[in-house]
Amino acid sequence: MKKAMLFLSLLLASFGTAQNIHDEYNITVHARSSYIVYSNGGSSQYLDVVIEGKRFQLSAPDNGYLLALGDYKAKLVKDDHKTPYESIRMFEFQFPDKRTRKFTVTGQSE
Repeated sequence: MKKAMLFLSLLLASFGTAQNIHDEYNITVHARSSYIVYSNGGSSQYLDVVIEGKRFQLSAPDNGYLLALGDYKAKLVKDDHKTPYESIRMFEFQFPDKRTRKFTVTGQSE
């Protein structure tokens, strides 16, 4: 009986560890430029970033503050592919104070 309980405990702990590894902010995003675009309907913040050597433009609703340039930790929270050539991707940044913010990929370049 004790062996069965030990096995069950280890099994449950391994699932918890796997979930924690999956949820980690293990992607480094380098923000190269940061700007806010104002329009009649409001404003959005845009970032030109490098992720794993690839260039992307990210956007999020404007919160009134310009994000500083530099490196941020992130995780991919959405990666949907309608077709082999169309996708929707979203990254969640985790800031040093543990607050988070989601940015949608709105552009890519080579």
